[in-house]
Amino acid sequence: MSDHETAPIVTLTDAARHFGPVRALDGVSLSVAPGDCIGLVGHNGAGKSTLVNLVNGGLAPSSGEIRFPGGASALEAGVRSVFQELSLCPNLTVAENLRISHSALKGPGWRTRARAEISESLNTIFPGHGIDPNAEVDTLSIAQRQMVEIAIGFAPRGTQARLVILDEPTSSLDAGIADQLLAHVKRFCGSGGAVIFISHMLGEVFDVASRIVVLKDGKVVAERITADFTRQGLVDAMGHVTTETATTETARAHGPQVVQTEQGLTARKGEVVGLSGLAGHGQAEALAKLYLSRSSSWRSRKVPDVVFVAGDRPRDGVLPLWSILRNISISILQQGAKRGLVNREAETAIAADWKSRIGIRTDDVTNPILSLSGGNQQKVLFARALASPAQVVIMDDPMRGVDVGTKQDVYAMIRAEAAKGRTFLWYSTETEEVCQCDRVFVFRNHEISAELTGADITEERILQASFEMQEAS
Repeated sequence: MSDHETAPIVTLTDAARHFGPVRALDGVSLSVAPGDCIGLVGHNGAGKSTLVNLVNGGLAPSSGEIRFPGGASALEAGVRSVFQELSLCPNLTVAENLRISHSALKGPGWRTRARAEISESLNTIFPGHGIDPNAEVDTLSIAQRQMVEIAIGFAPRGTQARLVILDEPTSSLDAGIADQLLAHVKRFCGSGGAVIFISHMLGEVFDVASRIVVLKDGKVVAERITADFTRQGLVDAMGHVTTETATTETARAHGPQVVQTEQGLTARKGEVVGLSGLAGHGQAEALAKLYLSRSSSWRSRKVPDVVFVAGDRPRDGVLPLWSILRNISISILQQGAKRGLVNREAETAIAADWKSRIGIRTDDVTNPILSLSGGNQQKVLFARALASPAQVVIMDDPMRGVDVGTKQDVYAMIRAEAAKGRTFLWYSTETEEVCQCDRVFVFRNHEISAELTGADITEERILQASFEMQEAS
């Protein structure tokens, strides 16, 4: 091999990035060479996003050095990024979104070339994807949008990708589609490409990574080949960041029925009900229909009947111009209000309480919501929902981009709230999460294909019902 083929694609030496007094990245040294698949792990706020933005040129280091071969820029070196927060333009087609990052596509017939290039990339990574390159992005499901974003990241775009940064790339994908992506990552790295793979799904990291780098508080606390880590050892290296663990004791779904839809979806008081099946088979639509049927579009109730936790944060969750505090407190403003005036003291106390309980990584809840990492923004959405007095909590794949420690704490909070009589309806693309529910409805072709309870809630039964229609129990 030539020196160009074996030389590092990027080298960081004592790279640091400070935002005022906050040391988001504090002296990181890292080298990425052709063929590397680096699993980058750490809790929300550990510095992963900052490191990514230094590598892709989105940020300049406050100190230290970042080098590419021949003094090239990140773009010239073939660095691509696929972000956790999807960045597609919703009013443009799939092919037109490729054009945004492919300046060579111009002149007569550029749309035809764009359609051909994005279709080839989608076909290579996700065989049988069924995505029309002429479709406007806002007509696609979140899983399809994530697939398009990934396909754009790997597409030629005039120069071959050499290093692709994947930030939580499977967070909206079901198991089958995720497996297609992981297989492509292995092929890409096997052919001389490199990937930085960021995921809180540790099984995926162990599956694809050749080396794992653990970040904590802006520093590399562990780095070695994947075979030298165990799952527990990796979790221990990441450390634990939340301070409170709720009790996991719960009463099992013996309460009165509080949810019943025409589709056959039911839930009882104190029950955690899961929705599963392949992505895009009607689960999110069923939850949206239920939420809209139990809430007003023009006048909020003082005590709402239902509350919603979105998985698609930018579209359905965060209020981007507001502070962390306002994003949490919007669900409880009417509680304690007098003559239409907000009780600011109560609002501040509730936000501070949930900041502590769910471990939101910020020094000041009056900071903008967008100052938080994606996972911490998701914690804010949980805090908003759980601070509400609503007795029915609807969750649309809410664990996207949330670290493993926080997931465990949220699971415990859900169980503790269910024990108090709250009802949860929980759609997840992660089978491991669904298997923690009291009862599971599996969807196929926008219908319930199976209802599973107890020992029948297994990955095998869920997959069987996902691919083969069965009579609902």
